[in-house]
Amino acid sequence: MTLTLGEFSMLDISGIKRLQFDVLVIGAGGAGLSAAISASQEKDIRVGLICKSLLGKAHTVMAEGGMAAALGNVDNRDDWKIHFRDTMRGGKMLNNWKMAEIHAKNAPKRVRELEHWGAVFDRTKDGLINQRNFGGHRYPRLAHVGDRTGLEMIRTLQDHGIHQGIDIQMECTALDILKDKSGKVSGIVCMYRETGEFIVFETKTLIFATGGAGKSWEVTSNSWEYTGDGYGMAYEAGAELIDMEFNQFHPTGMVWPPSVKGILVTEGVRGEGGILKNSEGKRFMFDYIPEKFANETADTEEEAARWLQGDKDARRPPELLTRDVVARAINTEVKAGRGSVHGGAYLDIATQRSAEDIKRKLPSMYHQFKVLAELDITKEPMEVGPTCHYFMGGIKVDAETSMTNVDGLFACGEAAGGMHGANRLGGNSLSDLLVFGNVSGVEASKYARKLKSIPKSDDEDIKRIIKSATSILNREKGNNPYLIHEDLQKNMQYNVGIIRTKDEIVDGISKIDDLKSQFKDVKAAGTSQFNPGWHEALALRNLLISSEAVAKSALLREESRGAHTREDFPSERKEWLEYNIINKKGKGGKMETIKEKRSNPDPELQRIANSSIEDLDKEVKLDHKK
Repeated sequence: MTLTLGEFSMLDISGIKRLQFDVLVIGAGGAGLSAAISASQEKDIRVGLICKSLLGKAHTVMAEGGMAAALGNVDNRDDWKIHFRDTMRGGKMLNNWKMAEIHAKNAPKRVRELEHWGAVFDRTKDGLINQRNFGGHRYPRLAHVGDRTGLEMIRTLQDHGIHQGIDIQMECTALDILKDKSGKVSGIVCMYRETGEFIVFETKTLIFATGGAGKSWEVTSNSWEYTGDGYGMAYEAGAELIDMEFNQFHPTGMVWPPSVKGILVTEGVRGEGGILKNSEGKRFMFDYIPEKFANETADTEEEAARWLQGDKDARRPPELLTRDVVARAINTEVKAGRGSVHGGAYLDIATQRSAEDIKRKLPSMYHQFKVLAELDITKEPMEVGPTCHYFMGGIKVDAETSMTNVDGLFACGEAAGGMHGANRLGGNSLSDLLVFGNVSGVEASKYARKLKSIPKSDDEDIKRIIKSATSILNREKGNNPYLIHEDLQKNMQYNVGIIRTKDEIVDGISKIDDLKSQFKDVKAAGTSQFNPGWHEALALRNLLISSEAVAKSALLREESRGAHTREDFPSERKEWLEYNIINKKGKGGKMETIKEKRSNPDPELQRIANSSIEDLDKEVKLDHKK
């Protein structure tokens, strides 16, 4: 039933629809679908899936280049150990060691499972899943479907999932978590976007697969759904957020024309031979290769020297350095006055590949920009620059179960922090969705089996959540949610962007505090039936929480590591490698931001991560012979 505003003043919730589940997944992207499928494979487990938009429209479809897994189909020297080493080094050793191990070991199995469910991957001449090069990966490791890999993943998971008996609720926005008196998860209050109808889902477990909060920034590759809902709801329920300062700015988002500003240009363009040039026509990435990286990555000292000297025939092009290095290089070129006409760099695939190859290998890129930007990438370079793309930080979870510090609350995918450390390697996100979606689904169903019944929710909590939502509509006047969001985006873009300083971050936090005050009196005109202004206002709370966590964490971490760059602390500091930064709701409702000592890694994992590539290659060769 749909309750009118007048009825809400009395708040008789007896007529509100309630549904019960053992496992309820919030988010229907790659992680959410994987979690729901794995949970539904358990006998007699009732699984529900809530998606903010329509099924199949998740942001995962925007992941184009591929999914990283050490299949060894293109180069049989690849192995989970080398994938693990690449991941740890890409993350500047700040990754959760166990999560990185679980990911590297299980990614091949999950990719093959996806193939078994019907994913149509590109093939090698021998008929195996083809794999391409990507930044930070030593060997060709990304299983792909042209440049539409995320779309194929969603299609496959969706087609498989709908036959598993999963109850799917579409265009349904989650508002806040319910807990029983002991602190266990007992449900969640949601709202149908079309009608404004409220619904209560009672459940033994919740899995958050809600993605990130890229819509906090002005220039972002993220779609409208990415408003930090999981971060905000988890934080309000008492869960901890970890390492929120690490926000990846993908180096190649379109900066021109305005119709495609922020839209991602897949790393696959560079993987297929695309090169970056400045306004002088110089291929500038050779000037930004860290010497340490070259020496660690090249097969021989001679090759490292050739690479550093700008030899264009070196084994791996510098455009495939890790995303943080490439993003900062473009930013530096622009600041030095060598940027493209509209403040980016030129990404040129046209002179490196034939038009036929580009259309075959990068069909989505070709068609998308031809239609939206009237740009033919087979003939012209693209103007690209850093665009907010991904959160390495997120909800803190246990590596082996994906459960948070709140009993019954799990998180996976971009909603969860720890796996990627200070910087995510391209392609690791899609395999992360498969691996930890599976882990969270399996573990949540195990947890649910241990409970004899669904924990009891307090009706007063339900009323409080509904009152908070409807007060936005009931106010006679108030602040415009769109203007608050616009001011937040400008603030984050300029004060907590790709390059940060103490003064800027402090100013950014002050502005966030001011926006939080404005949010208390936010007003959306109209009724509860499909009301975009109301939806915008509801998302603002989570955006503000996410932004505050990012800014306060960025202020506390006084070093530059991975995707977090402090101009006033330009290098990595060894002592900071020992700490994660935690955000949690403190007394009085204020956000606490603290340093937390990291636990010691497993000695074997530490040995693998610190091994030279030559020694590890020999070790893997022996392993394969055995």
